[in-house]
Amino acid sequence: MKIYTFHRKQKFPISLDEAWNFLSDPKNLKIITPDYMGFNIESGADRPLYAGQIIQYIVTPILGIKTKWVSKITQVKHKEYFVDEQLYGPYSLWDHKHFIKEIKDGVEFEDIIHYKVPLGILGQMAHPFLVKPKLEEIFEYRQKKLTELFGEYKS
Repeated sequence: MKIYTFHRKQKFPISLDEAWNFLSDPKNLKIITPDYMGFNIESGADRPLYAGQIIQYIVTPILGIKTKWVSKITQVKHKEYFVDEQLYGPYSLWDHKHFIKEIKDGVEFEDIIHYKVPLGILGQMAHPFLVKPKLEEIFEYRQKKLTELFGEYKS
Protein backbone atom coordinates (compact mmCIF):
# COMPACT_ATOMS: atom_id res chain seq x y z
CA MET A 1 0.00 0.00 0.00
CA LYS A 2 1.54 3.27 -1.18
CA ILE A 3 0.46 6.48 0.54
CA TYR A 4 1.33 9.67 -1.33
CA THR A 5 1.79 13.16 0.05
CA PHE A 6 0.91 16.40 -1.73
CA HIS A 7 2.16 19.65 -0.17
CA ARG A 8 1.51 23.23 -1.30
CA LYS A 9 1.98 26.70 0.24
CA GLN A 10 0.41 29.90 -1.07
CA LYS A 11 0.64 33.49 0.19
CA PHE A 12 -1.94 36.25 -0.16
CA PRO A 13 -2.07 39.92 0.90
CA ILE A 14 -5.16 39.64 3.09
CA SER A 15 -5.93 39.59 6.79
CA LEU A 16 -6.22 36.43 8.83
CA ASP A 17 -9.92 37.19 9.41
CA GLU A 18 -10.61 37.59 5.69
CA ALA A 19 -8.70 34.40 4.88
CA TRP A 20 -10.44 32.35 7.57
CA ASN A 21 -13.88 33.64 6.60
CA PHE A 22 -13.27 32.53 3.02
CA LEU A 23 -11.73 29.14 3.83
CA SER A 24 -14.22 28.20 6.53
CA ASP A 25 -17.23 28.59 4.21
CA PRO A 26 -17.62 25.26 2.37
CA LYS A 27 -19.55 26.96 -0.45
CA ASN A 28 -16.34 28.74 -1.51
CA LEU A 29 -14.79 25.44 -2.57
CA LYS A 30 -16.82 25.68 -5.80
CA ILE A 31 -15.18 29.04 -6.57
CA ILE A 32 -11.67 27.59 -6.40
CA THR A 33 -12.40 24.33 -8.26
CA PRO A 34 -12.00 24.23 -12.06
CA ASP A 35 -15.36 24.47 -13.85
CA TYR A 36 -14.71 21.36 -15.94
CA MET A 37 -14.79 19.29 -12.73
CA GLY A 38 -18.53 19.92 -12.39
CA PHE A 39 -18.21 20.51 -8.64
CA ASN A 40 -21.62 20.69 -6.99
CA ILE A 41 -22.37 20.59 -3.27
CA GLU A 42 -25.39 18.41 -2.47
CA SER A 43 -25.57 18.92 1.30
CA GLY A 44 -23.75 19.96 4.44
CA ALA A 45 -22.53 23.41 3.42
CA ASP A 46 -25.22 25.39 5.19
CA ARG A 47 -22.92 26.70 7.95
CA PRO A 48 -19.23 27.49 8.55
CA LEU A 49 -16.92 24.56 9.24
CA TYR A 50 -17.23 22.61 12.47
CA ALA A 51 -15.78 19.31 13.65
CA GLY A 52 -18.09 16.47 12.69
CA GLN A 53 -19.59 18.27 9.69
CA ILE A 54 -20.43 15.99 6.73
CA ILE A 55 -20.32 17.58 3.27
CA GLN A 56 -21.57 15.71 0.20
CA TYR A 57 -20.82 16.78 -3.33
CA ILE A 58 -20.56 15.58 -6.88
CA VAL A 59 -17.35 16.04 -8.81
CA THR A 60 -16.13 14.93 -12.24
CA PRO A 61 -12.39 14.45 -11.67
CA ILE A 62 -11.43 12.52 -14.81
CA LEU A 63 -12.85 11.28 -18.10
CA GLY A 64 -16.24 12.92 -17.51
CA ILE A 65 -17.10 10.36 -14.82
CA LYS A 66 -19.37 11.88 -12.16
CA THR A 67 -18.35 10.81 -8.69
CA LYS A 68 -20.01 11.28 -5.32
CA TRP A 69 -17.57 12.54 -2.68
CA VAL A 70 -18.43 12.66 1.01
CA SER A 71 -16.08 14.49 3.38
CA LYS A 72 -16.07 14.79 7.14
CA ILE A 73 -14.46 17.76 8.86
CA THR A 74 -12.60 15.97 11.64
CA GLN A 75 -10.78 18.87 13.29
CA VAL A 76 -11.11 22.66 13.39
CA LYS A 77 -8.99 25.17 15.27
CA HIS A 78 -10.44 28.64 14.60
CA LYS A 79 -8.18 30.77 12.38
CA GLU A 80 -5.41 28.13 12.44
CA TYR A 81 -6.39 24.91 10.65
CA PHE A 82 -8.99 22.36 9.73
CA VAL A 83 -8.83 18.76 8.52
CA ASP A 84 -11.15 17.00 6.12
CA GLU A 85 -11.21 13.28 5.43
CA GLN A 86 -12.95 11.54 2.57
CA LEU A 87 -15.54 9.07 3.84
CA TYR A 88 -16.61 8.06 0.35
CA GLY A 89 -15.19 8.97 -3.04
CA PRO A 90 -12.53 8.34 -5.64
CA TYR A 91 -9.57 7.78 -3.31
CA SER A 92 -8.82 4.81 -1.08
CA LEU A 93 -7.55 7.32 1.50
CA TRP A 94 -7.80 11.13 1.58
CA ASP A 95 -6.67 13.20 4.57
CA HIS A 96 -6.40 16.93 3.81
CA LYS A 97 -4.95 19.36 6.36
CA HIS A 98 -5.52 23.08 5.70
CA PHE A 99 -3.28 25.42 7.70
CA ILE A 100 -3.44 29.19 7.74
CA LYS A 101 -1.06 31.58 9.44
CA GLU A 102 -0.44 35.26 9.56
CA ILE A 103 2.77 36.42 7.88
CA LYS A 104 4.23 39.84 7.11
CA ASP A 105 1.69 41.71 4.97
CA GLY A 106 -0.70 38.78 4.61
CA VAL A 107 -1.37 35.12 5.22
CA GLU A 108 0.05 31.80 4.16
CA PHE A 109 -2.18 28.88 3.24
CA GLU A 110 -0.60 25.45 3.56
CA ASP A 111 -2.20 22.26 2.31
CA ILE A 112 -0.90 18.81 3.23
CA ILE A 113 -2.74 15.89 1.68
CA HIS A 114 -2.06 12.22 2.38
CA TYR A 115 -3.83 10.01 -0.11
CA LYS A 116 -3.95 6.54 -1.57
CA VAL A 117 -5.16 5.76 -5.06
CA PRO A 118 -7.54 2.85 -5.71
CA LEU A 119 -6.92 -0.19 -7.94
CA GLY A 120 -3.71 -1.36 -6.30
CA ILE A 121 -0.74 -1.61 -8.64
CA LEU A 122 -2.77 -0.24 -11.57
CA GLY A 123 -3.59 2.89 -9.56
CA GLN A 124 0.05 3.25 -8.56
CA MET A 125 1.09 2.96 -12.21
CA ALA A 126 -1.44 5.67 -13.18
CA HIS A 127 -0.45 7.98 -10.32
CA PRO A 128 2.49 9.80 -11.99
CA PHE A 129 0.60 10.25 -15.26
CA LEU A 130 -2.94 10.93 -14.11
CA VAL A 131 -3.50 11.54 -10.40
CA LYS A 132 -0.46 13.62 -9.42
CA PRO A 133 -0.69 15.94 -12.47
CA LYS A 134 -4.43 16.42 -11.82
CA LEU A 135 -3.79 17.46 -8.20
CA GLU A 136 -1.06 19.87 -9.34
CA GLU A 137 -3.42 21.32 -11.97
CA ILE A 138 -6.20 21.82 -9.42
CA PHE A 139 -3.90 23.62 -6.97
CA GLU A 140 -2.45 25.79 -9.75
CA TYR A 141 -6.02 26.76 -10.60
CA ARG A 142 -6.69 27.54 -6.93
CA GLN A 143 -3.58 29.74 -6.77
CA LYS A 144 -4.76 31.64 -9.84
CA LYS A 145 -8.34 32.05 -8.58
CA LEU A 146 -7.29 33.12 -5.09
CA THR A 147 -4.85 35.63 -6.60
CA GLU A 148 -7.69 37.03 -8.73
CA LEU A 149 -9.86 37.34 -5.61
CA PHE A 150 -7.29 38.62 -3.11
CA GLY A 151 -4.38 40.01 -5.13
CA GLU A 152 -0.79 38.96 -5.55
CA TYR A 153 1.41 38.65 -2.50
CA LYS A 154 4.48 40.88 -2.76
CA SER A 155 7.04 40.89 -0.01
